[in-house]
Amino acid sequence: TVNPQMKKLLGYAEEVAKSDLNVLLTGETGTGKDLLAHYIHCMSGLEGGYVAINVAAIPNEMIEAELFGYKKGAFTDASKDKPGRFALADGGTLFLDEIGDISTALQVKLLRVLQEKEYEPLGGTTTVKTNVRVITATNKPLSDLVARGTFREDLYYRLNVLKITLPPLAHRREDVPLLVDH
Repeated sequence: TVNPQMKKLLGYAEEVAKSDLNVLLTGETGTGKDLLAHYIHCMSGLEGGYVAINVAAIPNEMIEAELFGYKKGAFTDASKDKPGRFALADGGTLFLDEIGDISTALQVKLLRVLQEKEYEPLGGTTTVKTNVRVITATNKPLSDLVARGTFREDLYYRLNVLKITLPPLAHRREDVPLLVDH
């Protein structure tokens, strides 16, 4: 980056990476929230992988299975066990993009994972422990969704431990050629 505001933001992201706290990335669509999440993971020294999922791109009926996995027989097409994204990211970072779009039912389950560090795969009978750093991103003001009652306040505070707001590309035009080259 060439933009001084982004250089400062990346320095802060490096400091954030040293902690294991949840991070909420905000900013307009296309500002690079996914790239920043990956950067934070790379700077963190976590030994586990980096797993990203855009929760808005997956139908609500499937997102729970994608996040928590499932056991054979949990539903009609479940012919074998499948690990979820939390299992795949164990010891590393799980990036949940467009977090403002998840259903209220899933918000409850996500809150439990953040509070208790455990979950149950669909069709499972045993609790699975998880050690995952969660980074979320949204282009929607979550505080407005909380005020409207469409986003849980307790989940909002669990996700918004460390917040980084990315400036719009219009405010950092000097970085556009670098992004194009990348």
